[in-house]
Amino acid sequence: MQARTDRKPARNQSGDCLPVGLAKLRPIAALLLCVLAAPAVLAENLQDIFQIAVKRDPEIRQARATYNAKHTVIDQGRAQLLPTISATMAGSRDTNGTANPSFDAFGNPKQHDFGNGYYSSSYGIRLQQAVVNFQAWYAFQSARKGDESATLTLAQSEQQLIVKVATAYFNVLKSKANLESFTAEENAARQVLDQNKQKFDVGLVTITDVYDSQAAADLASVNKLVEENNLSRLQEALVAITGQQVGELASLNPNFPIQPADPDSIEAWVNLAQDNNIAMKIAHLDLDAKQLDAKATRAAGYPTVALNMSYSWNKSGLSASFFPAQANEGSSVGLSFSIPLYTGGSRTAQIRQADYTRDAFEEALLKSERDNISAARNAYRGVASDVKAVAARAQALVSAQSAFESTQTGAEVGTRNIVEVVLAQRTLFQSQRDLANARFTYVLDTIALKQAAGVLSPQDVTDLNQWLHQ
Repeated sequence: MQARTDRKPARNQSGDCLPVGLAKLRPIAALLLCVLAAPAVLAENLQDIFQIAVKRDPEIRQARATYNAKHTVIDQGRAQLLPTISATMAGSRDTNGTANPSFDAFGNPKQHDFGNGYYSSSYGIRLQQAVVNFQAWYAFQSARKGDESATLTLAQSEQQLIVKVATAYFNVLKSKANLESFTAEENAARQVLDQNKQKFDVGLVTITDVYDSQAAADLASVNKLVEENNLSRLQEALVAITGQQVGELASLNPNFPIQPADPDSIEAWVNLAQDNNIAMKIAHLDLDAKQLDAKATRAAGYPTVALNMSYSWNKSGLSASFFPAQANEGSSVGLSFSIPLYTGGSRTAQIRQADYTRDAFEEALLKSERDNISAARNAYRGVASDVKAVAARAQALVSAQSAFESTQTGAEVGTRNIVEVVLAQRTLFQSQRDLANARFTYVLDTIALKQAAGVLSPQDVTDLNQWLHQ
């Protein structure tokens, strides 16, 4: 986005405001442009819409939740390198006796009794710490790369939100400009139709001229209806982002500068994209993670050494015994060494799978680099073309205005017919729409160029917002 300047709007002889460099437009074209550039009442600007979208857009909220979910992976990977501690506790009471009544040698009843029995209780604690575990180490390093990739993916989603909001916003403005132009064209066509009907009544024109002007008026009405529906559709797209109805949108200042991208070298933008493009950085991190995953898969066959420490306590005895139950306790400290010898071929297959996956991500990185260079170049060319297109459209509007006035004058003296007047008028309004659309296209292509270079930020929204009528 460009920095705001203190330049004042140029004015034509009638005092109408015009874009800089377009002050030579004739009165009708000048009126059309000033109507389209008139500030909206209680308008919502781009920054207002963006701030709402940051909080309420479902896609950015989903991106944040996804990032939070992926961020937990690094803690899971670190856990494989930290000690694990477990505690156990148990208690039981066992009784035994015949289910059928019987008597002992003294004649006393002898049967199962819940009151007496054998009881036991115990508890223990165990600690295990990996001393040598290459698989866990490489897996943790892969998780760290994945976490960095998740952070950049969230940043990429935030850039995409800027593009999405700006595109939806300026698409609405573009459609409104077209609708206002179609409305003005319809009104002008109706005026020509009324004039021709009056001339026909007094015999100055033929019925063919009336039919031609009627067809032009009908076509303008159809175009207006189509654009009304298109505007409603585009407004709904903006509502889908913000989750609420929006008011009148602030319009683009006619003084908004249309100038080449800075820097003005295509290779400078390519270099900027190679250093900053988020998609390419993500591709690099994803490849690094897959290379570490391949190392972790191979390390599954390496020896592992673990430190084991435990402590236990237990006590057991008979409830009716005259002798007190004895409690025992014990502890152990040791190192364990293990190495897998044969796993049925599964580890070899997993290694091949990890290598193929790594190779696939190498190709993905290569594709990302090529796509990034192509996108940066195309985006730069788009902006450069837009600058020329706006200038050409402005000149075409001047020419269309002159052609319309000349044709209109010729019709009055009888050297031109009504069909030529209608066509000239239609060309004039189409030229006006083309100029307005070219300016909006330049804004969106500038945003796309910054996104391709990886330098798009919320500050660009703030800078662009300064050029919107409040």
